[in-house]
Amino acid sequence: MAYIFLIIGFVFLVKGADFFVSGSSSIARFFKIPSFIIGLTIVAFGTSAPEAAVSITAAFKGQNDIALGNVVGSNLFNLLAVVGICALIKPIGVKTSILAKEFPFSILATVALLLMGLDVFFGGGDSNLLSRNEAWVLILFFCIFVFMLVTSALSARKSGEIVDLADDAQSEEAPKKKQPLWKSILLAVVGLAGIIGGGQLVVNSAREIALSFGISESLIGLTIVAIGTSLPELVTSIVAATKGESDIAIGNVVGSNIFNILFVLALSAAIHPISFDLSALIDLGILIAVSLLTYVFAIAKKGVNRVEGGILVSLYIGYMVYIILR
Repeated sequence: MAYIFLIIGFVFLVKGADFFVSGSSSIARFFKIPSFIIGLTIVAFGTSAPEAAVSITAAFKGQNDIALGNVVGSNLFNLLAVVGICALIKPIGVKTSILAKEFPFSILATVALLLMGLDVFFGGGDSNLLSRNEAWVLILFFCIFVFMLVTSALSARKSGEIVDLADDAQSEEAPKKKQPLWKSILLAVVGLAGIIGGGQLVVNSAREIALSFGISESLIGLTIVAIGTSLPELVTSIVAATKGESDIAIGNVVGSNIFNILFVLALSAAIHPISFDLSALIDLGILIAVSLLTYVFAIAKKGVNRVEGGILVSLYIGYMVYIILR
């Protein structure tokens, strides 16, 4: 029965995120908020909403292994499986701005998380812990990052580098009848309820499955839960790749990884401090190594080709075997 509830939870998470993004975007357009700002905020949150729901729910229940495993596992899945599969479908191009700003920032965020979790080595503490104070520091950096993104986009828009189709009377969207505000609000509320309810189902089911098989919650978080909550990123990136908009795949992955660390995991730790055991520290070290490898692939030829995509997918399979056997 736990497996059925787990699948239902994933469906609620994915469809809830879809409804939330649609409703929230429609509300934002009603109040004439530029579409590129909607993309930088609401849509970015929407694809990471499953991770947020699961990790935050787990934090409230004191299940830190699921909260941490979900974020680390999701970020690894994004870099190895999502980018790798998209590159196998069609070589991925990467914008220079992502290579210069967002991608290095995501690597630095992961390194900062690892350093914050090394209290025994650097802080002289009794255990490795991501404290509430450290969590709020990460959230502050997230706010600064979002502010920088929005101000950069506004600057690009003024200079003509970004054309906001939502403000263009000649755009294809212009003739379409606007959705009533009450319908948009209802869609957003239903979506949010689906995200919250799905998060509860996934966490409870994952815990029950872990107990029934006698395996750790950390392993469940790194595998089943991480893959399930990363489905929006996988679907969005594959659709973008098949439509020839492959640069969206890297942007989606990098943005999601930053959001997962600086907001999802940080907010989870602000609710309940998260402890890092040796396995978690090793997984973070692997995440940093994988981030650097993907960055090297991307920066060498301004993209990721099929051979490199195959390497990334193979590494993910190898990582799955490693964490199951360890």
